[in-house]
Amino acid sequence: MTSRIRTDIAHNARVWNYWLGGKDNYPVDRAVGDRITGMYPSIGEVARADRAFLGRAVSHLAGEVGIRQFLDIGTGLPTADNTHEVAQRVAPDSRIVYVDNDPIVLTHARALLTSAPQGATEYIDADAHDPRRIVRAAGQLLDLDRPVAVMMLGILNFVLDTEEARSIVRTLMAAVPSGSHLVLTHPTLELGGEGNAEAMEFWNANATPPITARSREEVASFLDGLEILEPGIVSCASWRFAAATEVAQFGAVARKP
Repeated sequence: MTSRIRTDIAHNARVWNYWLGGKDNYPVDRAVGDRITGMYPSIGEVARADRAFLGRAVSHLAGEVGIRQFLDIGTGLPTADNTHEVAQRVAPDSRIVYVDNDPIVLTHARALLTSAPQGATEYIDADAHDPRRIVRAAGQLLDLDRPVAVMMLGILNFVLDTEEARSIVRTLMAAVPSGSHLVLTHPTLELGGEGNAEAMEFWNANATPPITARSREEVASFLDGLEILEPGIVSCASWRFAAATEVAQFGAVARKP
């Protein structure tokens, strides 16, 4: 597994970890992360707002909604308040399946596989581009006849073709029953994020995987057929929180009717 780890090129999971203040990154990740920050100074705020959104969304779903199963796709490196920690703090019997295909993330799987005894946590080595494989593997731990919260935070932006991204979401949501939810964040050049265009161009030339921003309308298309919870598709910093400033990252939670 470790032979797959590239230390000569920046990788999203490690750069994101750097922006969140983590230590699981290499000099190349820090160098690219600093260059991006120089071009787009609020990127660290985006990373922190995305993580805080995860906490609020999972707390709401585990608490008020009563969801007990979470499928977290594009997990990234473990930091504070991962999905299983937030969910099991509210409901210790929650079951969580993490999905990622980045080798350095997989080497940290044991750090994530620390479930409350009443619940369960599992890790799948799979790619978001193969949702059917994800569904098959997740079904070994999760009961796909009961509601599932499908977490896709900052992952569809690495699926460059928008129709393919829509297809991935449709496949995943078709596999879970009524009452399931989709939790989504996605970077945008809206919400004051126009300055992010240059940073994304630099990223795509110097790091992996390549990334794309999308408009509110494009993000809304991922939620077709779902009931979008209040307050709708907003800056993730402002989702059910009175944020002082918005960040250029959409956040939304939607229910499968």
